[in-house]
Amino acid sequence: MSSLAWQKSSFSSSNATCLNVARDIDDGTIKLRESDDPDVVVTTSPEKLRAFILGVKAGEFDHFVGE
Repeated sequence: MSSLAWQKSSFSSSNATCLNVARDIDDGTIKLRESDDPDVVVTTSPEKLRAFILGVKAGEFDHFVGE
C-alpha cells in the first residue's frame, strides 16, 4: 500500500478526535479512519463516498447527531 496523505476537516480543532480521509493512489479507493484509533481503516469507493456526502448534505443522517 502506498503512503497515505491523511486529511482532516478544517472544522475539527487541533486537539479533537476526528475523522481522517485519504485517497489510495495505487487503486483509487478512499480510506477513512478515526484519529483516536488510526489502525482501523474503512475502505470505500469514490462513488460510494460521494453518495454518502450527498446524503449528509441532504440531511438524511441528521437523526444520528441530533440538534
